[in-house]
Amino acid sequence: MPKPNYQFEKRQREQEKKKKKAEKAERKAAGRQEPVAEEPAPQAVPDSKSEA
Repeated sequence: MPKPNYQFEKRQREQEKKKKKAEKAERKAAGRQEPVAEEPAPQAVPDSKSEA
């Protein structure tokens, strides 16, 4: 029976953690972008009302 390759297993776990962390950071960044996009829209509405 071959002996286990612990370094390979550790590397796989570390890569999985890194991937998961990157995905979480991406979701978090996407969440930050949405409120920024929403804020200018309400400011544009009063401008259009004042012109009308």
